[in-house]
Amino acid sequence: MDGLLWQRLSTLGAFMVPGLALWLPSGYSWGAVLLLLCSLLGVTTWWRRPLGAGAGRAVALAGAFALMGLVWVLDMDGPGGLRNLDRAAKYWMALPCLFYLLACPPHPRSLWWGVALGAIGSGLLALFQIVVQDMERAAGFTNAIQYGNLSLTLGVICALVWCALGATLRFWQAVGLAVAMGLGLLGSLLSLSRGGWLALLLTLPLWAWLLWRWAYRPMLVRAAVLCVLGLLATLALQGPQLHQRWVQANTEVQDYLQHGKADSSVGQRLDHWRLAWAMGLDRPWTGWGRAGYAAEKQRRVAAGQAHPFVLAFDHGHNEVLDLWAKRGLLGVLALLLLYVVPVLIFWPTRRRLRRGARLLDTTALALRLTGLALPMLYAGFGLTQAFLMHNSGNMFYLFMLMLVLAALQAREAEMWGAV
Repeated sequence: MDGLLWQRLSTLGAFMVPGLALWLPSGYSWGAVLLLLCSLLGVTTWWRRPLGAGAGRAVALAGAFALMGLVWVLDMDGPGGLRNLDRAAKYWMALPCLFYLLACPPHPRSLWWGVALGAIGSGLLALFQIVVQDMERAAGFTNAIQYGNLSLTLGVICALVWCALGATLRFWQAVGLAVAMGLGLLGSLLSLSRGGWLALLLTLPLWAWLLWRWAYRPMLVRAAVLCVLGLLATLALQGPQLHQRWVQANTEVQDYLQHGKADSSVGQRLDHWRLAWAMGLDRPWTGWGRAGYAAEKQRRVAAGQAHPFVLAFDHGHNEVLDLWAKRGLLGVLALLLLYVVPVLIFWPTRRRLRRGARLLDTTALALRLTGLALPMLYAGFGLTQAFLMHNSGNMFYLFMLMLVLAALQAREAEMWGAV
């Protein structure tokens, strides 16, 4: 097959990964499987192609993936043996996909409209589950926390792209992205996942600062108006439930701090964090391992050092602390690189967004903000949930990062002649 067909397939994959992510069963995997097949069948297309000016970025991202994959390989020590390699396999299979995408990059528009479709689908599915199926929390085809956090990610990316592209958008494009933004955030709210709200709250000042600095400022005013309207609509729809969740969280914090009550959503997280920190301090270099973590947790519960409620979970409800207890400093370092490397790659600067007397490239800005949103939001999600313990968290993160980097590198080559 010729290079044009391979590029069209990568563009289709870029649309499918976010576009099908939440409103179909394992939707995030469909595009990933297509890209993996393309990378294997088209190996002669990308194998010997030079990486050009973006070689450093590609190698750094591939290195972060590979190191995290090595950490997950150590999961073989847990029950199930080789079956525990499924998570490591995702990181290793991402490597050929990365280099295939760099050789045959997707068009940015496929990403934007894939994200928009994914956000619209997640919001509509959440509405269906709450209004028609009368579910207490929207959960899609996964659990409520994963669903809500990924829906929020799609909504935030729509908002960033909408603001970054600004006046270059046609009316119907602006409306489509605005609707997608609202429905993506609505999907998160209807999931009642408080960890996602915390991540958004922590990152909101960063988005406001970056957009005020680089984006078309009238779009920020429109975004603020839409957010206010969306908040009012949400309060009208789910106000009592949202208020109840926040009151419940505050009560559970006080119950744990004052009475050691850990048999609640917040209480068991606080007990998990305390336990994981103490376990990591005892074995800071290697951690306890997956099997050792479970056994030592049981021993400490029996000794009265933790509440029995923590035995119902196989992770520490915090990404960093979970790896600290299980894999020590190696695990923590690998996770930090998985977050920090994309931040360094995508961080927008004047030199990266402009060349010489050229005007700001809004497409490059939108791509960089999209790539930046992934590690920043995931780090926020990881404060209250071991997000990478789940297939959806890993697949969406890995493939979205690769797709954004490939599209960005192609855009820079097109605009500035980078090779």
